[in-house]
Amino acid sequence: MTELMHANPARLDTSNLETTPLEAFDVMGQTSFPVDLEEWRLTIDGAVESPKTLTYADLLNRPIIERNVLLICPGFFAYNGFWTGFSVADLLKEAGLYNDATEVKFSGAAGFRRKKRRFPLAEVLSDQVFIAYQVNGQQLPERHGFPVRLVAEDYKGRRWVKYLNRITVS
Repeated sequence: MTELMHANPARLDTSNLETTPLEAFDVMGQTSFPVDLEEWRLTIDGAVESPKTLTYADLLNRPIIERNVLLICPGFFAYNGFWTGFSVADLLKEAGLYNDATEVKFSGAAGFRRKKRRFPLAEVLSDQVFIAYQVNGQQLPERHGFPVRLVAEDYKGRRWVKYLNRITVS
């Protein structure tokens, strides 16, 4: 898949790509953020009627999304993973979006490496971005963002957020 390293994922037909074995996945950015699942929560706040705080167990009980999605870090790697997770759109609908909401910010690991990325609300509601807790049938490894990470179809890896813990609607 080295020929895809510089490609724009939004312009690729990935339907015939083989799934890359997880052992072959490399990573960019932060690779360690230990999480105590007894303490960890995913918070949904901002322009919503009912802010939510969910545990990992809450998230595992949600309806499942499963997709092969290509993760490209330009110049470094391209891996096609089979990602399992759940819909952000459903979470936001349950929280009750304000009429003037236009974008969603996803935030990961605290501290100086905290990563934040914004997406248009329409893309989030179409499930173009979703949250994964497994890759290739295995629990998401710590180096890949355990307990959950944002998967952003049609975007390069710099837009994906590892160690996700907050979703803020604005």
